[in-house]
Amino acid sequence: MRLSRRLRHQRVDESLSPTEMSVLGTLARCGSATPSELARKEHVQPPSMTRIVSMLEAKGLVRLEPHPDDRRQKTVTQTGRAETMLAASREKRNAWLAELAGRLDDDEWERLRAAAPVLEKLAHS
Repeated sequence: MRLSRRLRHQRVDESLSPTEMSVLGTLARCGSATPSELARKEHVQPPSMTRIVSMLEAKGLVRLEPHPDDRRQKTVTQTGRAETMLAASREKRNAWLAELAGRLDDDEWERLRAAAPVLEKLAHS
């Protein structure tokens, strides 16, 4: 948990909350989605997601577009600015993690390699 928390703080735009960054990451991975779909994926209530989307839209990181099949709904799409910011944050996190990993000795690397499949299984269970 500590490593995850420290990793989340390795981002380019410090004005965004971890929740806002998570929503942008979800959009990057899954593509455009309705606010309701985002709320389900992020495990938050729809009114909370509506506020998050509004804040991201005000910052120019997402745009709302008409839903292709249901005119009552909107689809949330990340902007090019969001893509650029996410890429820069990813580079910063990767560099920070590589610097930490560079401190591991051969035995620690071997134990990490052995644990990776188990951690992957837990993360996706």
